[in-house]
Amino acid sequence: MDFTFTEDQIAFRDSISRFLMTEAAPELLRDIWETPSGRSPELWARIAEQGLMGLSAPEADGGMGLADVDWALLLQEVGYYALPDSLSDTAYVAVGMLSALHDGHESRVWLSRIAAGSCRVAVGHSVNPHVADAALADVLLLPHATATGLELHLLKPEQCEITALSSIDSSRRLSQVRWTPSDTTRLLDGTQGQKVWDTAGERGALAAAAQMLGLAQRMLDLSVDYVAQRKQFDKVIGSFQAVQHHLSDIVTKIEFAKPVLYRAFYALQHGEPDLAVRISHAKLQCSDASWFAARNSLQVHGAMGYTWEVDLQMFMKRAWVLDAAWGDKAYHAARLTQGLLRSPNAPVGPGATFDREVDSCGSCSAQDAIRNMDEEVAA
Repeated sequence: MDFTFTEDQIAFRDSISRFLMTEAAPELLRDIWETPSGRSPELWARIAEQGLMGLSAPEADGGMGLADVDWALLLQEVGYYALPDSLSDTAYVAVGMLSALHDGHESRVWLSRIAAGSCRVAVGHSVNPHVADAALADVLLLPHATATGLELHLLKPEQCEITALSSIDSSRRLSQVRWTPSDTTRLLDGTQGQKVWDTAGERGALAAAAQMLGLAQRMLDLSVDYVAQRKQFDKVIGSFQAVQHHLSDIVTKIEFAKPVLYRAFYALQHGEPDLAVRISHAKLQCSDASWFAARNSLQVHGAMGYTWEVDLQMFMKRAWVLDAAWGDKAYHAARLTQGLLRSPNAPVGPGATFDREVDSCGSCSAQDAIRNMDEEVAA
């Protein structure tokens, strides 16, 4: 399988990185975090000017109509700069849900508003106990459980009872939302809505995974800069082998997580049958990389890493909260286990990871392949 991104995808990633380098610098993020809303309308407008809000929206609705794989690099940059906005929920998850409505549906008008940057959407998926940006959103997409599946409802904030909650990440504004479903708020019934909510959950989990990988890279870069300047015993601590080991181990975690993440984006875009396994694998790998990067970066920063003045604390906190968003470790570990052990002949192991045949066994199970290899050795 070819994981090579196109020149256009890489060039777009680089342009967004240059944009966020100046528009979302750490000192600016601190100022935004300390505002009552934790959001910057000016930054949101500039993001929309770059075309980011309309990436997935259909061209007929003023968007670019890009696919899931096109978000893989962009969402890593969103994580790398700890962007304090609901970009992924609005422009990626919500757009996918609204695009599933039939042509002519009155609620498709929100797609053009999202693409223009004049609308923020909060998504209250069932895997998230609390809704991010509910109080700041123009509309909310919320699920209602029925005997046939999860219905899709669209509500305005004034139609809900929204209670603000605290978060370790000051830029992540969480709320508890209470509301009453009605025929006027329903967009899709349980049969149709369940499919939309399932896909939205996969997109949300993958968006969180990509951002955590970007956060891991940012924490690594901050640590490299710090150890190149910090001195002990008249030597920069970056020259100490133990410190180098801490940082090199982070690199290994990141590089091992990348192909898993990109493979999951590919599976999502092509609707592969083992999609849930791929995405849960990516969420777990990227979560592990971000937690490991936070722990080792904190170690090389010493007690300084926790303080408000040090940039590291901003990216650690974002990684910690994204770890629990769109399904925590227990949820995705259970899905991964269920998917791999769904039958006694499930193809597991390195030979099946990227759809390769195991030696000459064709479609035989991993257990059969091992047994055949043992017999060859014995012979």
